[in-house]
Amino acid sequence: MFGPKQPVILHLIEIEPALKALNGVVMELDDCAFPLLQGVVPTASLDEGFKGVNWALLVGSVPRKAGMERKDLLGINGKIFTGQGQAIARNAASDVRVLVVGNPCNTNCLIAKSNATNIPADRWFAMTMLDQSRARTQIARKAGVPITAVTNLAVWGNHSSTMYPDFYNTRINGRPAIEVIGDEGWFKDTFIPIVQKRGAAIIEARGASSAASAANAVVDTVRSLTTPTPAGDWFSVAVSADGSYSIEPGLMYSFPIRSDGKTWSIVKDLPVAAFSRAKLTATENELKEEKALVAGLLPA
Repeated sequence: MFGPKQPVILHLIEIEPALKALNGVVMELDDCAFPLLQGVVPTASLDEGFKGVNWALLVGSVPRKAGMERKDLLGINGKIFTGQGQAIARNAASDVRVLVVGNPCNTNCLIAKSNATNIPADRWFAMTMLDQSRARTQIARKAGVPITAVTNLAVWGNHSSTMYPDFYNTRINGRPAIEVIGDEGWFKDTFIPIVQKRGAAIIEARGASSAASAANAVVDTVRSLTTPTPAGDWFSVAVSADGSYSIEPGLMYSFPIRSDGKTWSIVKDLPVAAFSRAKLTATENELKEEKALVAGLLPA
């Protein structure tokens, strides 16, 4: 996951009551006999768990329950990511990179980043790869093409119901997807809501949130950041906004990204139609609202 034939040591962090179950996970990892897995460290200590890590994958958060306001969820999980950000700052390797998966992942990442100011802003990411994969699948099915035919699909903004899967710049076998499918109304009225609400649909169908697909998206995100992006293509991940596309600097906002395997950059100067601009602004405004709700957890 971190490079060709590069050995890894996994640090698995869990709260104390769950350590027994975590030990069972370690046993299963041992039994897989992965050739590159040199060891596993199960722990309930944040300091031990983040000691010397090169990649921190922050997957744990409290799920939203019935009757819970988004503000409540942000407050509960914000405290979790405050502690994790501080522990990463104290203990991680000098080249550490952090991918936040636990929701609301964009703002959780903002909280962790803000509590680890010694770690450069370009080392922090929040996952929107799962949304990109969901969107590519829907387009491939609609067009009747293999998933590999769908490229240049970016998910903008927040990993929430305001995210914007950008169909205008998406291509199918090198042609604009909107030309191939020939139904702009389908994109606006069917495609976008399916992608935005896919997580909720999975919970309704299986009684639990996405697991295997989310884990696969974690692997895809790390791979995309650590290997060169295919020429002309891009992928989606939330990064600290730098003012590109007029998005407020510092927000953890998902953009189209390219990587050379070592460094990443936001794809510049993509055309943004009026419909797209409204969507980009709506999801930016939601992130601003979330930032205001957790202002007390963000050091001045």
